[in-house]
Amino acid sequence: MNPARSLDAATGRPLDSVAALLSCPECGSPLSVWDRALRCPQGHSFDIARQGYVSLLTGAATKMSGDTAEMLDARAAFQAAGHFAPIAAAVGAAIAAPALPASILEVGSGTGYYLGAALDAAPAAAGIALDVAKPAARRAARCHPRAASILADAWRRLPIRDGVLTHVLSVFAPRNPAEVARILDRDGRFVVVTPTVRHLAELIEPLAMVSVDAGKEARLTESLSGHFEPVASSGVEYSMDLTHTDIERVVAMGPSAFHAPADRPARIAALPERVAVTASVTVSIYRPR
Repeated sequence: MNPARSLDAATGRPLDSVAALLSCPECGSPLSVWDRALRCPQGHSFDIARQGYVSLLTGAATKMSGDTAEMLDARAAFQAAGHFAPIAAAVGAAIAAPALPASILEVGSGTGYYLGAALDAAPAAAGIALDVAKPAARRAARCHPRAASILADAWRRLPIRDGVLTHVLSVFAPRNPAEVARILDRDGRFVVVTPTVRHLAELIEPLAMVSVDAGKEARLTESLSGHFEPVASSGVEYSMDLTHTDIERVVAMGPSAFHAPADRPARIAALPERVAVTASVTVSIYRPR
């Protein structure tokens, strides 16, 4: 009997389909699912949490804190309302009709919203959500029936075997170019979504939110140039009709949550009941050099 099949639905759903892509964070050996853990031939074992994710964080404590549960709650509610659906659709379009079998990793996955869109666009693909925050790992374990969730630090060596992935996603998330290049197949694609200076522009000044640096896109290309070359780039821009509740969520779900002035609730209350707010991102596709 396949040992992965001994897992119940609450803990083992998709891990058996992606275990062959993973590597032991202690020794680099392949991992496989046995009972309620991932194990390697050297005897290292990593328990699968009852929420369905597995922690592959080892060694010294990570310096990355990741998103809080409150930030993820706000983001999930905002995403569920469909405000970022066109961005998710663009991510799916970047993945559509991949060479089969496809294997998709989202780094800094948060809620797993964009990984879910990618998996919907690639019906035979297996997915991995990777995040450093436990609340994100718990939530992403429920994002899609074909998505496994692992806890890991994107700035360390990723617990993924060399050259096994067809796609890696980074949507409003950190990027580790050398590691992404290592784990991608030579014909793989790195899909990166970054905000433009117009993203949420109508809220930046009134609510003292963190703004997007105008040089962000140029720095992205430069940071990836040693490992990747561009394949395609397109913009997604549209207007969102946001209520005060929507605005509270969009402020609370990102980096502006850490830089909130004491009077921000009053600032939101002073806005019109509905505000037209711009969503503006660039979707860039890269391939390994």
